Amino acid sequence: MAKKSILLLAAAVVVIGGGAAWFLLKKPALPEGFAGGNGRLEAKQLFVSTKYPGRIKDVLFNEGDTVEAGQVVARMDTEALEAQLRAAEAKVQEAEENRKVALTEVQVKVASYDYANKQYLRSKDLVTRGAVSGQEAEIDNAKMLASKAEVAGAQAQVVQVASTIDAAKAEADRLRSEIQDAVLVSPIRARVETRLSEPGEVLAAGGRVYTLNDLSDVYMYVYLPEAVTGKVPLGSEARIVLDAAPEYPVRTFVSFVSPMAQFTPKTVETAEERHNLTFRVKLQIPPDRLRQFEPLVKVGLPGMGYVRFVNAPWPAKLEIKRAVPKDLWKATGSAGGAG
Repeated sequence: MAKKSILLLAAAVVVIGGGAAWFLLKKPALPEGFAGGNGRLEAKQLFVSTKYPGRIKDVLFNEGDTVEAGQVVARMDTEALEAQLRAAEAKVQEAEENRKVALTEVQVKVASYDYANKQYLRSKDLVTRGAVSGQEAEIDNAKMLASKAEVAGAQAQVVQVASTIDAAKAEADRLRSEIQDAVLVSPIRARVETRLSEPGEVLAAGGRVYTLNDLSDVYMYVYLPEAVTGKVPLGSEARIVLDAAPEYPVRTFVSFVSPMAQFTPKTVETAEERHNLTFRVKLQIPPDRLRQFEPLVKVGLPGMGYVRFVNAPWPAKLEIKRAVPKDLWKATGSAGGAG
């Protein structure tokens, strides 16, 4: 008798436990014309990388920090570059002085040529009068031509020095550009997903310092059967319900439907569903809504995505709340301060 009672009690526990599990794990019922699937938040990722090889001097942010577009996030050691820049600037100054000397030399050569040319013209005139010999006039002509060649040589020297100045300035500009590129900035407003490097590390060109999540491009992929995806137009309104804030659905839109069928991920609840071919549907969160839910924008955050493929009002539980309470993200623990 006692054994029978124990068996009955065990059976009751199994039935009650199974019913409770079914109640807790079953998917919420949806009206006709609506479909949903589980997924996780994802964001467009980008890397903050070095343009040139070098040693990291400062890494200014940690994982989870939010950075603004144009904000300095890391610095490379530029001591060697700054020394090279000083040397290049000294070469520019030296070349500028050489140019002044070369220009002065041109003036001297031009003056010498003017004198030699006048002397030759005078001798040439005097030859016709018999005052000087033709030989003396030829000598003066040779001096004039030599002086003219010296002018050309001095002018060529000026051009050469000018080229040296341009080359030195170009080298200085290149070094300034490298020094500027050694200051790494965030290209967008983003959250630091991974801090990949630390001060003192030597990186090659293209070495990654951070992985950033774009806070203006957040979405969720859900996997839905062809019977649903074939009826859902691109751009149609959709919903995301985050596990962290189930009472506040987020308005999204369908931005992409995969053209190829595939198996659903292993994260779906039942093995039967994993045997069905489905299509990947992307639910994009508009940037203006992202600002309201930004504290919860974390890659991998679980939730549910819903689409509508008939012209019908959304169920009450998926209606958008007019305003998100300001204290929805109220800090807790030590960050919240003492009561």
